[in-house]
Amino acid sequence: MAGIRGAAAGPGGANLLALRSHNTALVLDLLRTAGAEGISRLELAERTGLTPQAVSKITARLREEGLAAAAGRRASTGGKPRTVLRLVPEAGHAVGVHLDRDELRAVLVDLDGTVVAESRGAVGLGAGADAVVEGTARQVEALLPETARGSLLGVGVALPGPLDHTRGMLHRVTGFPEWDGFPLRDVLAGRLGLPVVVDKDTNAAALGLAVAGEGGSFAYLHLGTGLGAGLVIGGSVHRGARTGAGEFGHQVIQLDGPVCGCGNRGCVEVLCLSAVGRGDVPEAARVLGAGAANLVGLLDIDLVLLGGRTVASAPEEFVAGVGAVLGERARREGAGGGGVPVRVASGGEWGVAVGAAQLLVAPLFGREDG
Repeated sequence: MAGIRGAAAGPGGANLLALRSHNTALVLDLLRTAGAEGISRLELAERTGLTPQAVSKITARLREEGLAAAAGRRASTGGKPRTVLRLVPEAGHAVGVHLDRDELRAVLVDLDGTVVAESRGAVGLGAGADAVVEGTARQVEALLPETARGSLLGVGVALPGPLDHTRGMLHRVTGFPEWDGFPLRDVLAGRLGLPVVVDKDTNAAALGLAVAGEGGSFAYLHLGTGLGAGLVIGGSVHRGARTGAGEFGHQVIQLDGPVCGCGNRGCVEVLCLSAVGRGDVPEAARVLGAGAANLVGLLDIDLVLLGGRTVASAPEEFVAGVGAVLGERARREGAGGGGVPVRVASGGEWGVAVGAAQLLVAPLFGREDG
């Protein structure tokens, strides 16, 4: 087909006209990673596997749409200097909302993922559906300057599961069974008049970390008012067939343990939060490590990242405690190189909200797991 070098180009551009958006996403992603210095059309062609003609058509369209702009000229090995192009970050924005059990955080990000504005409020899941929808809508509207309204891609909402990511519908959120079956995506989209995507808080955070450059296969463990995991396998967020992957906090590790909010006994979540409530952070970290060890043994992941407000209150203790359990497991199994690395995730307490915004931004750059 015209404009395509062929299937031998490997991971580059697809050779089907129906996948023009795929090729555009490849170009946009390279523009994004090139930063302010920009990248030439020839380099774009070489790195995507597309012909220079195809790249010229794509970049011309991106410039017309305001997504790309000239970033100067670069010396050439022969002939006239090459024009280099850059992404225009302010050409698009998305709002990310972290709706927790007791509060709401929201951010406005541009196409680079840079936070332009942020806010927080006291509205949480316990306030009920009407109050949450209205409170979320007002928080979103307050974040949007007039300059961003015309470039808004939509709103990503991240909250505790379980939920149905595809349909944007909540299930029996642990501790809040009254939300079961509530179509949050459609109701909020109707209130705002904007596209809305809903996902679990842990998935959103994991996506944000992957987009920011966290490579390989990793687990993001979020310990805040609850406990869950976001899984990235081979660079993509793993949600499972029913968005059920990552319900990490409700693995039972003590059959006769205390009753958890999910109805089971001895879940990692209830044991961990009970220890935190007693002020016994070392025990909480040990329990979290036991759950993490099960996950590492099951999935053979490369890295464990810790986040959430409870971890933020004692990051060094949680990293040391979880790392000790994983290290001991590795020694018992005779694994070379020690245990799986453990560290605090980047992004801090705003990481979930930023990841929620990436649910809208990431697909523009070919991250379909967004």
